[in-house]
Amino acid sequence: MAQATYASSDPPSFDELRRRAEALVPLLRERAAKTEALRRLPDETIADLHRSGLFRMLQPARAGGSELPYTAMVELAAIIGSGCGSTAWVLNNLASHHWMLGYWPKAAQDEIWGPSPDTLIGSAFIFPGGRARKVKGGYRLGGRWPFSSGVDPSAWNMIGAVVPDEQTGASEQRIFLVPASDYSIVDTWYVSGLAGTGSKDVVIADVLVPEHRTLSVEAGKGGPHPGSAINPGALFRLPWFALFGFVVAGVSLGIARGAIEQYVAGTRSKLGTYTGRSLADFSTLQVHVAEAGALTDAAEAVMLRDCEEAMRFAEAGEVPPMEDKVRWRRDGAYAARMCTQAVDIIFAAAGGGAIYESNPLQRAFRDIHAASGHFGVNWDANGVNYGRVALGLPPDTANL
Repeated sequence: MAQATYASSDPPSFDELRRRAEALVPLLRERAAKTEALRRLPDETIADLHRSGLFRMLQPARAGGSELPYTAMVELAAIIGSGCGSTAWVLNNLASHHWMLGYWPKAAQDEIWGPSPDTLIGSAFIFPGGRARKVKGGYRLGGRWPFSSGVDPSAWNMIGAVVPDEQTGASEQRIFLVPASDYSIVDTWYVSGLAGTGSKDVVIADVLVPEHRTLSVEAGKGGPHPGSAINPGALFRLPWFALFGFVVAGVSLGIARGAIEQYVAGTRSKLGTYTGRSLADFSTLQVHVAEAGALTDAAEAVMLRDCEEAMRFAEAGEVPPMEDKVRWRRDGAYAARMCTQAVDIIFAAAGGGAIYESNPLQRAFRDIHAASGHFGVNWDANGVNYGRVALGLPPDTANL
């Protein structure tokens, strides 16, 4: 199978990364069935993402990354997602961890990127999945966490856990950087959608995590943090979880765009099975294409607006108010919802032919519904949280 090649460029600009992403789309479509069968990204896809520089789109410039504005998470994932939803999902997850690592102490950044700035970092942010306790020199950590996307090629993992205070009864959410040698992977990933993401379970029996490899969630809410001195750019003043919905919704946008594109291309010259008429002449199908396109365009517009707005806060050195944070989460969830609606419209318009395994629309349908199940874009959870704050109540999410 062909592999992408690129001219040397370090770091690539957004325009160059966009060109490289577009060049990968045909290859990713060729590999889509193989990716599903493997239940993880093929080695050649991981190699292409490394060569392209896409994994490092948000990595600090000091580590050789492109340090692009946060909108790249939407725009570049949407391109890759039009070729393969699973690939875009892993790309955005692992690329976002390069960004998040920029908030850690220099010692942690150098420990991971020093041997190779290409080192991949997985994550498991189901905080209730683990417990940690403060000890001399760091924390003892243990637990089991599901949904660690892209864990197989990752040499490190960002593990979320709850740290209880035995004296006060309060608790704190912290994230721990753990090398692959300190955890085991349990292959639970037998799923109907986004099957190629390899989102397996991670298990830690009991390990010591040094102090410099752990960070409170408070450090990722938009204020100063241990990495501020060495990564002063606006990108590293953004609130992590207030913007996480766009990591997922950018993938949904790509899946929807790919479904529309492939449906339109296949329908232009297709004849109806029972009527023998040109399907392109059916006004109902024309309207379906229009509606699906309007939904995805609207989803993209609201996501880019919010990401640009968040960057303006960061450039001004301001922490965004809670009203804006919950609105961004609301918008990310609603954007993903619109993209899911777009795929549903196209899938229904395609009729019985869409259910064949050879038709890419069945994969788009399964993948986008799997994506919509992520808590970061769950409409009920994020809509309620926005409504609470709008009505004068505190948010029910602690990590914003």
